[in-house]
Amino acid sequence: MATEDQIDGYAAAILEFATAEGQLETVGDELFQIARTFDSSSELRESLADPRLPIERKQAIISDLLGTRASALTVNLINFVIGVGKARDLSAIADRLVSKAASARDRAVAEVRSAIELDADTVRRLEERLGAATGKTVEAKVVVDPSILGGIVARVGDVVIDGSVKGRLQDLREEFGA
Repeated sequence: MATEDQIDGYAAAILEFATAEGQLETVGDELFQIARTFDSSSELRESLADPRLPIERKQAIISDLLGTRASALTVNLINFVIGVGKARDLSAIADRLVSKAASARDRAVAEVRSAIELDADTVRRLEERLGAATGKTVEAKVVVDPSILGGIVARVGDVVIDGSVKGRLQDLREEFGA
């Protein structure tokens, strides 16, 4: 595992490269989504981090997985991270990149988990409400997570707002001692 300084360094390098290519928003969004997929699949995580698996095979896995669903720049940046042996740190690097990119625009990142895909208008309204609740200008990154059943869970820094059906059911269980 990389140190915090190394993760910061990789994120800063990717930020500068994506900015220079005029694709910071695209790369940030795609890396964020890919990192969430990476987090949810231990098999993928282990395969890409396995030192016995040749780099070419790992890069082929990424190409097969992403196909045309991500920009060529994002795929190349992921292949770079994997090629330097930092696959286990991909999520941390992506999260740091998103945070740095938002900070450069004087924004805070909100990770929003929803049971369904949210349309642009809903995301905009959500950003406004989260901004009002936190006192920050918020940029929402939405992750579809069917396990929350319905509603949303939003995290802005250390603040978590749980408006999910799953969370409400858990609260009821605790309230009734079940």
